Amino acid sequence: PCRSTPPRDPTMQNAEGTTVDLYIPRKCSATNRLITGKDVGSVQINIAHVDTNGSYTGAYSTVAMCGFIRQSGKGDAALSRIWEEKQRAERA
Repeated sequence: PCRSTPPRDPTMQNAEGTTVDLYIPRKCSATNRLITGKDVGSVQINIAHVDTNGSYTGAYSTVAMCGFIRQSGKGDAALSRIWEEKQRAERA
């Protein structure tokens, strides 16, 4: 007789035993599109914050870009626009 095991509950737990999601999708910072797990052209960039002397302060800002933006050749312009908007928001 062939016995089958019942399917297990597909949950993950961290070191503290708290249940965590299997996959948390990211959003593109330029287009607000969801970045799926199959988008192999997507990148996540951490931009370091520096003080007036140019030394790293330990803080950074994260920007996520989907493969669509990068493939269309608009990644540099989008990154510059996002960073300028963030700088304007911090000054206000």
